[in-house]
Amino acid sequence: MGKDVIVACDFSTEKEVYDFLDLFQQDKPFVKIGMELFYGAGPGIVRNIKERGHKIFLDLKCHDIPNTVKKTMKVLASLGVDICNLHAAGTSEMMRAALEGLKEGAEEQGKERPLLIAVTQLTSTDQEAMERELLIEKPIDEVVMSYALNAKNSGLDGVVCSPLEAGKVHQVCGENFLTVTPGVRFKEDSKGDQKRVMTPSEAKEAGSDYIVVGRPITGALNPVEAYRRCLEEFISLA
Repeated sequence: MGKDVIVACDFSTEKEVYDFLDLFQQDKPFVKIGMELFYGAGPGIVRNIKERGHKIFLDLKCHDIPNTVKKTMKVLASLGVDICNLHAAGTSEMMRAALEGLKEGAEEQGKERPLLIAVTQLTSTDQEAMERELLIEKPIDEVVMSYALNAKNSGLDGVVCSPLEAGKVHQVCGENFLTVTPGVRFKEDSKGDQKRVMTPSEAKEAGSDYIVVGRPITGALNPVEAYRRCLEEFISLA
């Protein structure tokens, strides 16, 4: 996979997401299906969007005991998604079990294994919150690099991190280790609940492989135009 923009379809209902995707007559954006839509509409929404020709990042952030996550990933592999994820904080044992489950599920279905990436620290978390509430006193970029190395050593394909950390993740884990970065906004946009953010062009320069963009596209007056602007700034199509 090359660089791409992933549109976060953080909607509550099937109608909302179909109305949104129907706007894209000529484009087939890579989409992220998160917990809100998946839990509201069920796994059928994944199959339906795949049938429309979209690549899918299924963003459920699994985090449980290794055996439970392994069985969950085995089920998710049958949906034919392109990327799925879990929390790196669940330990290397959990990540290895998840990868085993994905491989088994994909083999049984005769499908290609989805890419598996690990969430390091949420982009809504800053140094102060990490120290005060999570009792993690190391610098946030050091924590992210440790989680990234654990993910790489567990056989995963990449991590979810802030674009601020993407370049360093590549330095530590290699250029082929994927960095999927939310927290991307256009220059004029509000940060919302994100703390560690960049613009699409800044994320490109920082080394992000995929950027995940939600409200700047889904909440735009012209979502298709906003999506194409994002592609141009991130991949420099023009």
